Amino acid sequence: MRTGQQYIDSLKNNRCIYIDGERVQDVTNHPAFTGIINTVAKLYDISADEKSNMTYVTEDGTIANKIYMIPRSREDLKERREAISKWAEATCGFVGRSPDHVAAFLASFAGASHVFERGGQCFKDNIVNFYKQVRDNDLYVSYVIIPPQVDRSKAAHELDEKYVAMAVYEELEDGIVIRGSQMLGTGSAVSDYLFCSVISPLRPGDEDYAISFAVPMDAPGLKLYARPSYAQNKPSTFDYPLSTQFDESDSFVVFDDVFIPWKHVFIYKNIDIVRAQFHETPAHALGNNQAQIRFATKLKFVIGVARKIAEMNGTDKFPQVQEKLGELASVASCVEGMMLASEYHCLHDENGVVRPNPRFLYGIVGMQDTIYSSVIKILRELAGGGVLQGPSTYKELINPNTAADIKKYIRSGNADSTQKIQLFKLAWDIIGSEFGGRHQQYEMFYNGAPFVVKGYSFRNYGYHEAVDLVNRFLDSYELPNP
Repeated sequence: MRTGQQYIDSLKNNRCIYIDGERVQDVTNHPAFTGIINTVAKLYDISADEKSNMTYVTEDGTIANKIYMIPRSREDLKERREAISKWAEATCGFVGRSPDHVAAFLASFAGASHVFERGGQCFKDNIVNFYKQVRDNDLYVSYVIIPPQVDRSKAAHELDEKYVAMAVYEELEDGIVIRGSQMLGTGSAVSDYLFCSVISPLRPGDEDYAISFAVPMDAPGLKLYARPSYAQNKPSTFDYPLSTQFDESDSFVVFDDVFIPWKHVFIYKNIDIVRAQFHETPAHALGNNQAQIRFATKLKFVIGVARKIAEMNGTDKFPQVQEKLGELASVASCVEGMMLASEYHCLHDENGVVRPNPRFLYGIVGMQDTIYSSVIKILRELAGGGVLQGPSTYKELINPNTAADIKKYIRSGNADSTQKIQLFKLAWDIIGSEFGGRHQQYEMFYNGAPFVVKGYSFRNYGYHEAVDLVNRFLDSYELPNP
């Protein structure tokens, strides 16, 4: 269990990140990244605190963070959820790719390592050893598993240029060389390792792209191009409380002939195993379980903001406002309830690993895009023009020439001007800022395009039960005799 300061110190290396046309010299001191780095450091301090109860004894007798747990029982799933919830509450659910996300994938890979063994014993050993390395050193692994948007109508090998998407460029005696690019490296700029693979369907001929490996963030030739920062150049955390602390950054990742030693290669030129690593292991289910724990916390936070706005404006007594608040409560309860149902009705696989029940897990995953959008719409309605009438920054509250006006005119019956402005600036950071817009887009495409996401629900509902119910009823009566 490492501390927050140990995490920060680990980032002081030669990682190559570009933003605003310049290479970042020290990510720990750059204003685009200091907010999220300090936030992740706080998460590590939470888990390192014995009172948080976030550690467990591993299969090897070591002490590790519960985010790396391979769940073997319903009780393990519960303990894992409670640990992940502590981190989700610390970020109000607004950090989607915190270390616990890819930790779920790695734990699942190790728990079903026979899938990787189909490519050879060495690959099974590699994934198990890497999992243990990450687990026992409490590392932060992010991932890139989506090829760049060049021409989705073509397979990777059909593109005009071969090394646009990430692919094997050269095979050496002691490893492989990777060339190309990959999106969407959320949190990659502030992580320790990058897990690289492809979750999009590959086709015959794509074998050079059918790979899975890990690479340290300071590997020579690995380059990150970060999107514009939503934290940089903000006047204060008071004005942009979410943007300044939880902007985890997204990066386009370029592999400029990056060498990967064999020990960090898990799948090599095998299309079937690349898909199997996500769907024949518990990885996709446990990764989405972490996401739903976070999502439930995020919704709880957002509807809490909505309720406080209604109370502050005195509109919570209006039936039409209570209707909107009731709708928010219903949505949040459904998400939380389905998450708990997937845990309670968990499934045991042949490897002794427990995963959430996919019927309930993917039921919410299939609605995530519309759920978040509808919640944001209601928050907009309840906030009204209040999010637009506040002062430009906190400075108007402390400037002697403006403070009196702000104090007199921007207030509520049950809150002073500072409290009201603070709440409405928080609401704006959810619904109106660049950060807020990014999160709406993020939740809409969290698991891919809508047809992909709803396909998970379709395949995992268990339609045979519904059809059997209909068939039994149809069999209970027949065509009348003449």
